[in-house]
Amino acid sequence: QVQLEESGGGLAQAGGSLRLSCTASGRPFSTYALGWFRQVPGKEREFVAASTPSGETTVYGESVKGRFTISKDNRTSTLYLQMNSLKREDTRVYYCAADPRGIIVEAEIGFESWGQGTQVAVSS
Repeated sequence: QVQLEESGGGLAQAGGSLRLSCTASGRPFSTYALGWFRQVPGKEREFVAASTPSGETTVYGESVKGRFTISKDNRTSTLYLQMNSLKREDTRVYYCAADPRGIIVEAEIGFESWGQGTQVAVSS
């Protein structure tokens, strides 16, 4: 499995921006589909965005479409989530995840490796 570690979370004002990073180690990063999920404690994880191994195809959850952008740098084995026009309801713990099948699925199934999560808080 690939090991993942998120960073970049923190406090932002509504309307502002944050960029999350997820660094990978252990297995070839370029062969994995990668995704971002988020969660409120006690509730199910919500799909945010995912990218194919090449980064050419991306998909987004409805609640973030047009505001968030997922990208990956295979040279540095880093996944990013650029979050713009932040809203209070974006306050969640954000997780990156890797799927060795290399296909995009807008659900947790198939994502075998997960980071520990990074907290994002948006104030009004």
